[in-house]
Amino acid sequence: MQGALHQAEALIFDMDGTMVDSMPWHARAWVEYGRRQGLAIDIPDFMRRTTGRTAFECACELMGREVTEAESMEITHAKESIYRELFGAAFREVAGFSAFAEAAAARGLKIAVGTAGDKHNIAFTMSQLAMNPAPLAIVGGDEGLPGKPQPAIFLEAARRIGVPPARCIVFEDAPFGIEAARRGGMRAVAVCSSHSASELAGPHVIAAVRDYEELAKSNFLETLDVVA
Repeated sequence: MQGALHQAEALIFDMDGTMVDSMPWHARAWVEYGRRQGLAIDIPDFMRRTTGRTAFECACELMGREVTEAESMEITHAKESIYRELFGAAFREVAGFSAFAEAAAARGLKIAVGTAGDKHNIAFTMSQLAMNPAPLAIVGGDEGLPGKPQPAIFLEAARRIGVPPARCIVFEDAPFGIEAARRGGMRAVAVCSSHSASELAGPHVIAAVRDYEELAKSNFLETLDVVA
């Protein structure tokens, strides 16, 4: 990570597990949803197959078939309501995130969010974080774009802030997200809040850290050649 400067104009953050330490609570919400519905869900396998996917894609994986839009909405509403109730009582950001994002913006980097989360989870998260300044763009998983590992969500975030993909650095905590960054022609930082560095490795990954406090201590922002 130290050494040569990396040209950058924007940072694009995934949300769950990257900005906020929410993935254990998503897993617990699926456990509770399964209990209420009488469904036996292999949680580790299900999370591996769905983290980074859109709500509709998750619903299809859960049912093992193509669901209707109405079915997807029903499943999503029930599960995400459980999630927000559980995580709301124990909400926490990935350590150092808000300070890091604010410092990045102060250096002239554009900040955007690209998440498979829906508008309700985005509103919930952003209201709790109260980022200053707010992201210039937020792309959600309920906007009709394919979920990760397809790069569409990240590419749309880059388009909305007017930055070429090659000058964007994606921050991700999941293998599908790291792969989406690669497919989109973007470099990535692996945030190892729920996966190991080896699980998030790739030729485009320029750093792997536990959290943003560790990233700040490494003077990561100082390694960036910020393109005005």
